[in-house]
Amino acid sequence: MTNPIPTTRAARLTFVTPPPGLDPLVDFDLAEVEGAVGLYTLRDASDADVRLFLLDPVHFVPEYRPSLSAEQLGALDVASDVELDVYVVATIQDGAPVVNLLAPIVVEPRTARAAQVILESDEWPLRAELIASAA
Repeated sequence: MTNPIPTTRAARLTFVTPPPGLDPLVDFDLAEVEGAVGLYTLRDASDADVRLFLLDPVHFVPEYRPSLSAEQLGALDVASDVELDVYVVATIQDGAPVVNLLAPIVVEPRTARAAQVILESDEWPLRAELIASAA
């Protein structure tokens, strides 16, 4: 997961298992939000009216380097996490934007297979205050 810029900019993603809380949904459309660098929408493809906002962490949490288990990599049929694009879910909490660093959404860009994984270490928090980089 060392790609400085994700390669998945607009795509139909198929999750290997439904994201937590969104069962049975597995097909989603990922699209950049025009004019907002690093911000994306993830909408269900079945018209269930589900929308999440995702961020490319390289723009907001540049030190973010989640480590995936062999099982998590295997679910996406990749040998290494450097092959994956990584996004974090953004929400508003107490009037401020926060991101979920504990459960990133990872995408294999060639196949558009995706998964929301829960990291096995406690290195990254469930809710981290969003801070834009000065770059």
